[in-house]
Amino acid sequence: MAEFWTEKRVVISPDPAALAESVAARFLSRLAKMTSEGRPVHVSLTGGSMGSAVLAAAARHPKLGKVDWSLVHFWWSDERFVPRDDDDRNEKQARAALLDGLDIPPANIHAASASDEGRDLDAAAADYARELERFRDENGTDPWPSFDICFLGVGPDAHIASLFPDREEIRVTDAAVVAVRDSPKPPPERVTMTRPVINSSQRVWLVLAGTDKASALGLALAGASYQSVPAAGAKGRRRTIFFVDEAAASQVPVELITGEY
Repeated sequence: MAEFWTEKRVVISPDPAALAESVAARFLSRLAKMTSEGRPVHVSLTGGSMGSAVLAAAARHPKLGKVDWSLVHFWWSDERFVPRDDDDRNEKQARAALLDGLDIPPANIHAASASDEGRDLDAAAADYARELERFRDENGTDPWPSFDICFLGVGPDAHIASLFPDREEIRVTDAAVVAVRDSPKPPPERVTMTRPVINSSQRVWLVLAGTDKASALGLALAGASYQSVPAAGAKGRRRTIFFVDEAAASQVPVELITGEY
């Protein structure tokens, strides 16, 4: 139990707008420090309203110019298998919110194939796994990069990426990326990183807001089975932080709350 208390912490903001601003400021500060060391930095993004809100807040933040974006690589923990220009696509949302305004090499943006690009769903998953392997950590044993920061949203059902409760994908440990069919949440076809890839990240930042997320957050912090509560199984190698608003935090034990990170 002691390990549990030290590994997962909660940072609370008053409301969704303040939450997005707070996470964006921390994100840019971390990137500025890491890129100042002159090494590549790998970031895994997430979709959803809060994922886009954080990126939009970063786009207008004064610290934006302090990051050497030529060293930053962007990935997505999951992607909806829809046409490239579909509004449901996480990549499109992230580009509109932040990426298209950055001075970043196009090769640093690693997006999964879209459904209108001549690849089927299984091929898109295999392609993304191969792309991850191209950037594997040379000092590690995993066939993928260890993300410096992995953003995750959390659904009301406690899903993360496209790893939904009590489905086969959350149990996969022998693949980096899998295809998802008949997703409980539309659109039905998706590509998702698996739990081992997410948990090889140095820092996992879960961002969630709203009363409909309170139960999922409470279960994730209470040590529920990750197979039924996928958010409970997300864990970074250095830090696992839940950034939440007050509405989502109604079931958080006070001893888990921290004001600083």
